[in-house]
Amino acid sequence: MRRQCELLGLSRSGLYYEPAVASTANLRLMRLIDEQYLKTPFYGSRRMTAWLTRRGEEVNRKRVHRLMNLMGLAAIHPGPRTTMRNLDHKVYPYLLRGVAIERRDQVWSTDVTYIPMPEGFMFLAAVIDWHSRFVLSWRLSNTLDGRFCLEALDAALEGGRPEIFNTDQGVQFTARSFTSRLEAEGIAVSMDGRGRALDNVFVERLWRSLKYEDVYLKSYHGVKELEVGLEAWFGFYNHERLHQSLAYRTPAEVYRGAEPIDP
Repeated sequence: MRRQCELLGLSRSGLYYEPAVASTANLRLMRLIDEQYLKTPFYGSRRMTAWLTRRGEEVNRKRVHRLMNLMGLAAIHPGPRTTMRNLDHKVYPYLLRGVAIERRDQVWSTDVTYIPMPEGFMFLAAVIDWHSRFVLSWRLSNTLDGRFCLEALDAALEGGRPEIFNTDQGVQFTARSFTSRLEAEGIAVSMDGRGRALDNVFVERLWRSLKYEDVYLKSYHGVKELEVGLEAWFGFYNHERLHQSLAYRTPAEVYRGAEPIDP
């Protein structure tokens, strides 16, 4: 089975996944919430409910709060974050305040985002190099358990290792299985401070680009179709998409230290 997945260009875990199921009405609301959240990530359930109501949607805050939790969305604001966190897990300090990011593999980061689909939804985890914005690995799941996040980490570590690895305080990343994997490689673990909106900004920008440039335009109907589409988009993002912040080079050019080729 592993060899068949390699030949097809699919991840072994993605082969068995089916999108999580929700009602048509909830899926429509979740799509609206997801699109608005990318524009206003500081909207919590109260503001999101008010925004939906102004659009003519008949919803109450309890329903919006439940859907946002299901999607793994939490408002970014100066107060305590509502990211799902296991209080029994160790929380590591934020190590990047005032640190200049000057080289590849200095800092890696990861996060999870919600992917809407016509008949369900999936979750996507990715690992990114801060200096180059190069996406080192990604994995899909139909649940928010930590297995697919650990698979993404293992895949990234096959090609190297960073000095520091930064995450938020979600249960997927505070789990001992995740942090012990990093410590076993001699990697310093850094976690976003509570209420720190910009600690993981590079991954948040990645999600926005992915959804507006690909996911929302194509409306994938199945998991295999989604995997193929994501493989193509991440290839485009890494090797073809020019970044203004990288002096109009691609992430791959910066990560590998190559100069851009003149057309």
